[in-house]
Amino acid sequence: MPRSKNKIATEQITISTNAMLCADLDKVVLTGYYGNNRAEAAERLITEAVRHLIREGTIVKKGGVTEL
Repeated sequence: MPRSKNKIATEQITISTNAMLCADLDKVVLTGYYGNNRAEAAERLITEAVRHLIREGTIVKKGGVTEL
């Protein structure tokens, strides 16, 4: 079943990393929990990490804006 369209505008970023991390991302993709490719896995892991930082108070949301 296809995902619904994201209601928030998206922006594209480019990251560079080493071969070891790419291999680890491939293993994450194989679990089936984080998307179907490296880019999807990286996006989902980054999202989880940012949400964790918000929950622990490292990043604070004020008036809909996230601040450090």
